[in-house]
Amino acid sequence: MTAERTTHGAARRAITLLALLVGAGLAWEAIVVALSIQPHYLPRLSSVLQALAATPQAYVDGFLRTLAESLLGFAFGAIFGVFIAMVFFRNVVLKDMVFPVFIVSQTIPVIAFGALVVLWFGNTLLAKAVIAFYVTFFPVTINTLLGLKSVDPKQVQLLRSFGVGRMRLLWTLQLPAALPQIFVALRLGASLSLVGAIVGEWFGDTVGLGVLLLQAMYNENAVGLWAALLSCALLGTLFYGAVALIEKRVVFWGAGQ
Repeated sequence: MTAERTTHGAARRAITLLALLVGAGLAWEAIVVALSIQPHYLPRLSSVLQALAATPQAYVDGFLRTLAESLLGFAFGAIFGVFIAMVFFRNVVLKDMVFPVFIVSQTIPVIAFGALVVLWFGNTLLAKAVIAFYVTFFPVTINTLLGLKSVDPKQVQLLRSFGVGRMRLLWTLQLPAALPQIFVALRLGASLSLVGAIVGEWFGDTVGLGVLLLQAMYNENAVGLWAALLSCALLGTLFYGAVALIEKRVVFWGAGQ
């Protein structure tokens, strides 16, 4: 009964979302026509969809390439961020020595860091993934540390009174308690990794949503620009939604926080 109710609830949410998207699309089309907005500023949605349908393979290839770059950078950024946060949590001296370096690194604009990475690795998928990693790992590190420090000291003392060691304490209490905070950063990282991948593609590439954006901008193709923007929005929404779905399954006690 509970599973059936959950399925019906998910179906209702999907139908509601679809209805909202259709309504927004119709409103877009109607506003452009009613106000006679020039295509240079805002083209009709039907024109944008026609542009997507005219050359679908370019957008599919760009979508998949940017997805691969974002996903790779996001995965390594998340793993590294959680790992280094646990190390810092257990070794305060190391944290005091290294953490300021992390903070300084984040003051470097991503586009400046991207230029250096492309110089090192060339215009490769790895270079774009490294840029995505750069913008992902820091918020994950920060939120994991906050989560680990938020554990009730009384719970820690209780487990220690039963002889639970430091590592077991970390894996059985502190890390699970930090999961809601970690997923806050992962949802943010899902969006940031996409930004990092697109910025990396601006330094020169042949495939990717960032490439399509640049090409449309240089050619003053407003319709193509909006088509690329909608593709980026779709990728970002799917990426964020996937992380949120995993959060709901894993952190079922606090996914709504």
